[in-house]
Amino acid sequence: MLRSLQGIVLRSMDYGEGNKIISLFTPELGKVSLMARGAKKVKSRHAAVTQLFTYGDFVFFKAGGQMGTLNHGEIVEAHHKLREDLYMSAYASYLVEMTDRMLGDEEGSAYLFEQLKAGLTAIESEKDMQIVVHLYEMKMFELAGYLPVTDACAACGNHMELTMFSPSLGGCLCARCRFKDNQAIAISEGTLKLLRLFTRMDIRRLGSVQVKPETKTELKICMRSYMDFHIGIQWKSRSFIEQMEEYDI
Repeated sequence: MLRSLQGIVLRSMDYGEGNKIISLFTPELGKVSLMARGAKKVKSRHAAVTQLFTYGDFVFFKAGGQMGTLNHGEIVEAHHKLREDLYMSAYASYLVEMTDRMLGDEEGSAYLFEQLKAGLTAIESEKDMQIVVHLYEMKMFELAGYLPVTDACAACGNHMELTMFSPSLGGCLCARCRFKDNQAIAISEGTLKLLRLFTRMDIRRLGSVQVKPETKTELKICMRSYMDFHIGIQWKSRSFIEQMEEYDI
């Protein structure tokens, strides 16, 4: 069946002497694997449109559960800057890696597609990359059914004095329950407010934000700990981001 859909390239890998296989994320069909014949060749009409992060219009043939074949592609947004800047490339890679590894084949989500598109645009527009990533991580938690509890204590339901964050118990803890998890992370009021905001904010509405360095550190610890506990995937792109942070690249 011949399909014509918009999509974002999540992964692009060489196959054989001149071909590429791409993982394409579309709002209607979700994640689709396509063979792009001859795309490795410099003069190929598929060379540009199959690059990582590319958002475009794709025409492809797909029958049943078989891998599709790319017939034609037109670039809507190339996202050159995301591939050329080391920091932007690392954070954008984390967004597409999460999408690629956490979604099953042909698991569609028009909303998630718009969030990914907005996230890549926000990074390229030089908005706070860490904040963009945390917002998208929340979308992934929601997709997986692990959205953290931020409006009440995850242990007792109390809405007051939420001072800790517990990945193992599923969210924030009040002062009374803080000792139920000795690995819980102390959080400030500013961090709590942002965690609550992240659970419901549309990335398309993200403007310029200024977050205190200490708040960003708390957020990073909370979100990475929660991701590791509930999702348990070794993210290649996040490991690279952590290396950049460690060596202050």
